[in-house]
Amino acid sequence: MLQRPPAEPGMREEEVDTPALLLDLDAFEHNLDLMAGLLAPTRTKLRAHAKTHKSSIVALQQMKRGAIGQCVQKVAEAEALAWGGVPDILVSNEVIAPRKLARLAALSAIARVAVCADDERGIALIEQAAEAAGLRMTVLVEIDVGAGRCGVEPGPQAVALAERIAASPHLIFGGLQAYHGSAQHRRTPEERQAAIAFAAEGTRRTVEQCRQRGLDCAIVGGAGTGTFALEAASGVWTEIQAGSYAFMDADYARNQDPPPFRQALFVLSQVMSAPRPGTVVLDAGHKAMPTDSGFPLVHGYPGVSYTSAADEHGTVKGEALPRLEEKVRLVPGHCDPTVDRYDWYVGTRAGRVECVWPIAARGGMA
Repeated sequence: MLQRPPAEPGMREEEVDTPALLLDLDAFEHNLDLMAGLLAPTRTKLRAHAKTHKSSIVALQQMKRGAIGQCVQKVAEAEALAWGGVPDILVSNEVIAPRKLARLAALSAIARVAVCADDERGIALIEQAAEAAGLRMTVLVEIDVGAGRCGVEPGPQAVALAERIAASPHLIFGGLQAYHGSAQHRRTPEERQAAIAFAAEGTRRTVEQCRQRGLDCAIVGGAGTGTFALEAASGVWTEIQAGSYAFMDADYARNQDPPPFRQALFVLSQVMSAPRPGTVVLDAGHKAMPTDSGFPLVHGYPGVSYTSAADEHGTVKGEALPRLEEKVRLVPGHCDPTVDRYDWYVGTRAGRVECVWPIAARGGMA
């Protein structure tokens, strides 16, 4: 059920109902501008990852700053973006179910849509959906460049799938998907550099082998917020799929030499109980934010820690604690699934609510 907005434009931040998802607009806009500036001198383009923000409003702001489109992980996310006016979408994931592929094909009436495959059977299913819809669908071959998740081995296996796609009258070979997700959070710069060097070698080799068979990899997509500068400098990738850069989170802050973006996303919570000295309880627990990447940071309170969570409660301990009724900003450990908890962004600037944006693709698991 869509929840009522926790705020209205013009409110002071301390009047916002809690828990709420706050977007610091100054920091958010700084991050969008910074990424655009960093990529401008390179040969890579930004195809920002909407699994982070799940919002056509955010997507269109990224595209105003030069992003060529968006990528998503689910068909439901693609639908929400296309219906919201985003014209170019890559599902950077495999889609197997015929019903979902039919939905994806239907979006081609209003947007350019592409999808990934890593198996002969997957390609055949996409082909069937394209034929039934009377169109040609663009398909990228996903290669495993070190993440150990989806993707065929770089080299001959990937080239064989590319040739299969290119030979179909109902498909278009779009290039390669080469994303190393776990590299984003390897803590030292040396670890990240080694991971992306390995990924670049396999990707470069596969691009060259495709070229030798007369196949152009128009798109070589991948990279994320933690390593985008490495992929952009490699000369291999053509599209950068960073998403978290727009918001940031506590886990990225733990990287040595972290990404150069500001924290823009917060969960606003309220102190609902002060039961004993050195402890307060907030109204934001597991249901307000995930803890897969650790507990949130308590913003603006040095020496104060969020120490445990229950469904509706978060325990905070320390010396100089916020007072009963006080509103507190929390920095989530992982921004993507935090966004998925909420129906609305509350955009603030200088302590006032400036906008309230719907998170149209939240919960889009299908």
